Amino acid sequence: MIAIIGSDMVGSSIAFLCAANSLSNIMLLNRTKSKAKGEALDISNAIPRNSDFTINGTDDYSEIKNAEIIVIAASTGTYQKSRNDMVDSQVRMIKSISKKIKKFNNTPIILIVSNPVDVLTYYFQKEVRYPKEKVIGIASSLDASRFGRIISNQINVKYSHIEDVHVLGEHGDSMVPIFSKVKVDGRKLTELIDVKQEEEIRNQVRNYWKSLRKFKIRSQFGIAKNVYNVLEAIVKRRQLNAEASVLLDGEYGYEDICMGVPVTISSRGIEKIKSIKLNESEIQFLEQSAKNIQKNIQSVK
Repeated sequence: MIAIIGSDMVGSSIAFLCAANSLSNIMLLNRTKSKAKGEALDISNAIPRNSDFTINGTDDYSEIKNAEIIVIAASTGTYQKSRNDMVDSQVRMIKSISKKIKKFNNTPIILIVSNPVDVLTYYFQKEVRYPKEKVIGIASSLDASRFGRIISNQINVKYSHIEDVHVLGEHGDSMVPIFSKVKVDGRKLTELIDVKQEEEIRNQVRNYWKSLRKFKIRSQFGIAKNVYNVLEAIVKRRQLNAEASVLLDGEYGYEDICMGVPVTISSRGIEKIKSIKLNESEIQFLEQSAKNIQKNIQSVK
């Protein structure tokens, strides 16, 4: 069973994808029971006719005791200027959720979607002390997807022709698109664009959510699909190469911090953290990004 905490737009979209693909039985949990039950009733209509998939809504954390995977997509509000706008209330929320989860379930894989994802992944891990491969912040894979799409538009090639797209660091204003690794039909992207274009693409990646926010209250389908990809890899015992926010222990030169890095995900959670070589400017960008995350961690009251 997969438990999804938070039945707002993102949580419901994740549940919908699971239902439509009969991935696993779902328990949709929200502090407002009627909302969780209503979303579950609606999403149930997406279940394929020949499927044994079930979805239920509740506000009772004891219902998650048999969940193999728990997705946290809850929020205390909607940020406006930065994903760190509500860091204090979001950390209080994640600490409260972590205690409730640990009370009823000591063995799940945790996927954290709530923002600021790097800070919340860090505080959740510090509260529950699960093995670090079992606590995964999902967002950097979405940033990488956006990076690839923006490159596609910028140089007018199909996204399918673009490979080795990575975004590291904070899921925030200091995220680090890795230009040095990207290949387009086997050619290095850096041979196809100039410095001005690189800066323009970097800014578009970092500000994508702000552009989207001009038209709707928040993104939901992109992150839902990226979370679904992780869920599918875990449930179906496949390997998925992606970016995720995880607790580092010396990788990339950082310790006691969660941030987006390339990983391989399997049925165990994080199978391994992958090391990719960065150029000097990317190392400097990543250092600044890590400082931003650390500052936001330390700012919590």
